[in-house]
Amino acid sequence: MPYIESLRVFVRVVERGSITAGGRDLRLTPAVASNRIKELEQRLDVRLFNRTTRKLSPTAVGREFYAHALKVLKTLDDAEAAISGFSNQPRGAIDVAAPLGVGKHYIAPLVPRFVDAYPNVSIRLRLSDRKVDVLTDGIDVAFVVGRPPDSNLKLRKIIDSPRVLCAAPFYLDCYGIPQTPKDLLEHTCLLLRYPRSPEYFWTVETPTGPLKLDVSGSYDSDNGDVLTAWALSGRGIVNKPRFEIAEHLASGALVEILPQTPPLASTFGALYPHRRLQDSKVRLFIDFVVDHVRRMVPHA
Repeated sequence: MPYIESLRVFVRVVERGSITAGGRDLRLTPAVASNRIKELEQRLDVRLFNRTTRKLSPTAVGREFYAHALKVLKTLDDAEAAISGFSNQPRGAIDVAAPLGVGKHYIAPLVPRFVDAYPNVSIRLRLSDRKVDVLTDGIDVAFVVGRPPDSNLKLRKIIDSPRVLCAAPFYLDCYGIPQTPKDLLEHTCLLLRYPRSPEYFWTVETPTGPLKLDVSGSYDSDNGDVLTAWALSGRGIVNKPRFEIAEHLASGALVEILPQTPPLASTFGALYPHRRLQDSKVRLFIDFVVDHVRRMVPHA
């Protein structure tokens, strides 16, 4: 269905703000994505985008067409989901997002196994530690580690995820071991930061309630694996889900600090729009991941 595929390219280009990014999300080269847009404009005999050397934005007609294209694609997706419920072999694509570290170590290894079991399904996996907008980005399921958001989205909890403050022995030998949470203010803290990131401070549990700390340091990144690598090399203190660094704690490469006042626990779960669970392939994938991850994650 070339026309439907062109609609998908158009919608994704509008949402991502560029032909390159929109095409990449759909596993298309910029040239192929650009041709799809041109073919669509020729078919409709309108200009859908204003193009400059620095910016691509939909025209007034493009914005109007985008609203209708969304409805068409949603209707088609819902129809395919309804039909797949009557089949023993679900089909179609699932758009999945996950944090980089969790996605690489726990979600990505499961994708080929799921596709082997359901060969008519394809998985589009995006890995990033930046916050995704499930609805705007067209995500079917986003695996998240953090505080459950207040939204109209549904959260399927996989595990509770205690967090831990830790550092390499070399760092602690050089700079000392913090004895109280406020001592963290005098240390180099490795921070996961990006626009609208929640980690511009750390919150720890104390006998008198949560304590918010405006920590700082010379290093921050939007990649959680980079923070772990910096911590292992003795660059500072990191705040991580325990299951992500359990092997480093067990080996002694990282040492837990302030265990009596740990960071607030988070949740490792699957976040999805409510209607997506009506799609059998999405429901099957979530069930598959939840079952396997619960057996994979170390109980540290």
